[in-house]
Amino acid sequence: MTGNDHLTARDIMSGGVQCVGAHQSLQEAAKMMRDLNVGCLPICGDNNRLTGLITDRDIVVQCDAEGIDPATVQAGTLAGDLQWIDSNAGADEALQLMEQHQIKRLPVIDTEQGHQLVGMISEADLARNLTDAQIAEFVTRVYVNS
Repeated sequence: MTGNDHLTARDIMSGGVQCVGAHQSLQEAAKMMRDLNVGCLPICGDNNRLTGLITDRDIVVQCDAEGIDPATVQAGTLAGDLQWIDSNAGADEALQLMEQHQIKRLPVIDTEQGHQLVGMISEADLARNLTDAQIAEFVTRVYVNS
């Protein structure tokens, strides 16, 4: 990363992330998204550890479009494949991981403090912290090739 070699995932993430419980309904998840003004929530299990992510699009496509009542589906059923990064990893590693898996949000975990979720890296976080060239490469790899 040109000029940003010292930045870590913790440096560029947004903190204060709230989880939806794996046993909470999709309707509850949707209300949380509305109230927090976000399009994605981490899903945490009974041990308060990250088990997945759910997006507003997941709820619409996998539930509403199928005529399934979101009040009857647990958020944990849509957890899917999960990518995350250690809070001490370099910001360049976060960018590479997001490009490789073509994802727009990346949970940040503090493995030294009990494997706890401490934040999320989003496209807006990248835009605030990366060079124009890095952002252009991200857009090309995640949007153009998807």
